[in-house]
Amino acid sequence: MFSLQSEFEFRDRGFKETLVLIPGWATDWRIFDGLELDYNYLLPTKLDTSDFNRQLLSRMEQLKISKVSVLGFSLGGFLATEFASAYPEKITKLILLGVRKCYTPQLLGNIRSQIQSDRRPWLYKFYLNCFSKADVCGREWFKKNLLKDYLDKLSSDELIQGLDYLAAQTLNLRILKRIEDISIFHGSDDLIAPVEGALEIKADLPQAKFMLLADRGHLFFLSGDFRERFYHG
Repeated sequence: MFSLQSEFEFRDRGFKETLVLIPGWATDWRIFDGLELDYNYLLPTKLDTSDFNRQLLSRMEQLKISKVSVLGFSLGGFLATEFASAYPEKITKLILLGVRKCYTPQLLGNIRSQIQSDRRPWLYKFYLNCFSKADVCGREWFKKNLLKDYLDKLSSDELIQGLDYLAAQTLNLRILKRIEDISIFHGSDDLIAPVEGALEIKADLPQAKFMLLADRGHLFFLSGDFRERFYHG
């Protein structure tokens, strides 16, 4: 997931607008493979959190894309917010999935210890906790398409790099208030980013549209009904 330099793949899907899709911790760009949104996609096939803004801007310039919408899932929400804040003139819309204001040092420290001592079984449980009991379809899609590969190939070093990034992040609500078009989607049964925190974010951002997906967990957007909720609330 993490690299010395971000690399972005452009997928021309025949639409006028482009959407940057930024994955969360312990996932990669493939987590968005099931999305069918009406955009061309710009996907970070390698992700460098330390210089993300400059590298995304450079790729946009290469592709002659003047404006994008940016979708950030979980950890990706921090990166999406940073880019939107740094380059508001480049942003059409900011979309945040499963975000929280911050992750506490104690929580991240506990995860680090588990990753270092017992990576695979802990990670397996983490992924299953990203789904609610009701989200059978999303869970089965993830198990079939990504679970084994993530367990086999995501290294402890990569995962800890992601934790280090999260440890330094707090969602900048003051800057977000300057962004006019924001949509926040959240699962009501999210165990990773509890819904109470998302509701607090929404309370501080009166301009944001907030969509709560009932009976869904952290990876709610893998459900077949997400497209309908994305466009029709």
